[in-house]
Amino acid sequence: MIALLWVLLGIAVLGGVAVAATGGIAGLRPAVVDRPEPVLPPDRSVRAPDVDALRFAVGLRGYRMDQVDDVLDRLAAELQAKDERIAELEQAGRPAEAAEASGRVAGDG
Repeated sequence: MIALLWVLLGIAVLGGVAVAATGGIAGLRPAVVDRPEPVLPPDRSVRAPDVDALRFAVGLRGYRMDQVDDVLDRLAAELQAKDERIAELEQAGRPAEAAEASGRVAGDG
């Protein structure tokens, strides 16, 4: 009988410790976010060191796909903008090259 009382007392003590450890009966405290958010500079184009410095949070099955998707979307958009600008500049340089080439052909003949 006394052994049963000791067991019940032990269970009560462990229950009290568990309640105290979880913050009381009101529930658990809000979780603290300890995962890094990938940061890219919002005010300028992405450079190679920016990509090298990226770190993604690791989820249950690897990196968090939403973070990786956001970064890849941004990089793809910036690469597309750079490609368009390069094509625009190349197109702007072609008329001068064409005029020089036609002048050479006319002058040579």
